[in-house]
Amino acid sequence: MLPRVKQVRYLGEYRLELSFTDGIKGELDFRGRVVGRGGVFAPLEDVDFFRRVQVDPEAGTIIWPNEVDFCPDVLYSLVTGKPVWVDRRAGVREGGTHPRRPSRARLSGIAS
Repeated sequence: MLPRVKQVRYLGEYRLELSFTDGIKGELDFRGRVVGRGGVFAPLEDVDFFRRVQVDPEAGTIIWPNEVDFCPDVLYSLVTGKPVWVDRRAGVREGGTHPRRPSRARLSGIAS
């Protein structure tokens, strides 16, 4: 299993600083991942709502009050530049299965 998000810090507009359990820290701009996507991402276009991001300690990722979250493996890959290995036939990610909660909207791919 890849490291999980342990801390998030709002930096302004759609930028967040993420700290991972292995000590890696990096900044990501989510503008292209939320603005104009509509649906469950529409509330995140409001910067006041976007800044309400928190860490979900159970899933090890970031989450907003409307339960939108991002796959922690993808976040780690975006910060480090390391690819996420996925065996699509078995639905297994590096290190084992990845738990999913059906009540959450999840962005599992890398979209700009």
